[in-house]
Amino acid sequence: MLDVARPLLDQLFQTVSATGCAVMLSDNDGVVLEARSLAGDRELFDRVGLTPGGVWSESREGTNGIGTCLIEGRPVTIHRDEHFATRNIGISCMDAPVRDATGRLVGALDISNCRDDHSAAMGILVQKIVQDAARRIESGVFRKHFAAHRIIDANLPGGDAALLAVDRDDLVVGATFAARHRFGLTDACLEARRTASDILGRDESISFHDSERAVLRQALAQASGNATKAAKLLGIGRATLYRRMDKAGLLRD
Repeated sequence: MLDVARPLLDQLFQTVSATGCAVMLSDNDGVVLEARSLAGDRELFDRVGLTPGGVWSESREGTNGIGTCLIEGRPVTIHRDEHFATRNIGISCMDAPVRDATGRLVGALDISNCRDDHSAAMGILVQKIVQDAARRIESGVFRKHFAAHRIIDANLPGGDAALLAVDRDDLVVGATFAARHRFGLTDACLEARRTASDILGRDESISFHDSERAVLRQALAQASGNATKAAKLLGIGRATLYRRMDKAGLLRD
């Protein structure tokens, strides 16, 4: 998660730093793993423990952005005096959960502000930014985990990181939390190896004829149209290749 998140945290911080916001990423126990803040604001965040190594679980700090986000598993905004501990009422925290490639909650992405001029209206805007960044981290983690597989983006307008990973036979082997939620997928569903077309609700009947035609065309394309090279790629003789091309309706020229 950190390998994927670090460059995204840097980009996110560049977006919000001018408003006095700090950016943090915690693990699923509320321990801050990474933090970004301006030098002029760092003392404020260090003073309240919003720094690497700080623990913001709800059991320790009561209602707070990171801890409450992890407990409820959803985006939250805790604005100033909504915090449980009086020492934290000067902070505004906007958080979104981060999940791994299997949909398991692994951390919280936090944007916090200690300045007096940070309004609730500003918090609403920042909340949208933190949710989008959390989804980008999840997408990056998922794509890295399934780097050897084809990724299908099933997002609707607005985007919620609904991604599917499929193997070479178009069977789904992985799904992000958003995809699991949208398509009603469980671990059992994924272990049963359903096809992507079945999950996406597409009426795509299986045809051995179409499949063989696709394989032949891919081999010929990879061989730049050279039949001898294409036959070698497929592990068959040139005469067999021509016979199968004729059967699939592919012209030899």
